[in-house]
Amino acid sequence: MRVDVSYDGIDFSGWAKQPDRRTVQGVLEEAFARQPPGVEVPHSIVVAGRTDAGVHATGQVIHIDVVPYADGAYTRLPVDDHGVPELDRMRHRWNRYLPPDIRVLRARVAPAGFDARFSAVRRHYVYQVSDAPWGVDPLRRNDTLAWGRALDVERMNAASAALVGLNDFKAYCKQREGATTIRELQRLRWERVEPHLVRAHVSADAFCHSMVRSLVGEILHVGDGRRNQQWPVELLRKGVRGSTVAPAHGLCLVGVDYPPDEELADRAERTRKVRDHTELS
Repeated sequence: MRVDVSYDGIDFSGWAKQPDRRTVQGVLEEAFARQPPGVEVPHSIVVAGRTDAGVHATGQVIHIDVVPYADGAYTRLPVDDHGVPELDRMRHRWNRYLPPDIRVLRARVAPAGFDARFSAVRRHYVYQVSDAPWGVDPLRRNDTLAWGRALDVERMNAASAALVGLNDFKAYCKQREGATTIRELQRLRWERVEPHLVRAHVSADAFCHSMVRSLVGEILHVGDGRRNQQWPVELLRKGVRGSTVAPAHGLCLVGVDYPPDEELADRAERTRKVRDHTELS
């Protein structure tokens, strides 16, 4: 099953389940486990993109596996008279069990070969910043960073353009043992949407840990004039970890793209292969 979810990340310790901590995965698994007698949904969840503590999502995608009968009717799921899963009923039930800071938006039987994580071709994030001299509107304090310095969007876009493409982003990632930092950054674009509200649109085939927040943090220093426009790309070329990571609460995962159904399994197989530097030549 593919399940689309939205959540306010402020009161979550990130996506991944952790002992004695409130996490998105943990809360969802508790809701999935609460089913009528005779109905069971596996607890194991695969997510498109793990979000850090405080990061929000309006377009997160997960999948959970269910086992079909030989005749094609789905077991452990409520079905109608034709053996079709009644997923709208399940969504309604899950949302009754879930706290108000997380919602199941849609549930459906996924196409063959679908993997929420490995079938994805790109993820889309938005980061919001207020450069108002008084800070941030109180109603936006949980999803918008108060920067306090005027930002030049043109300078920020010039600096961002130099980072787009297939690169080793180790300067912008919190490295994990055995994990690659080679990513294809497909979009990094800033816009002023209100007199004191600036929004970054960031898209890539995948992101390594803290990558979006690190990119945003360094470019904000270009926007307020404390760094020159070449600073972000110089960090990239040197592979030197930058010192500025933007706070989590301004970041939101807004969407995940997948290929046509017939390409899902092939995409998942290719994505599982770890990238190396030969791709950069």
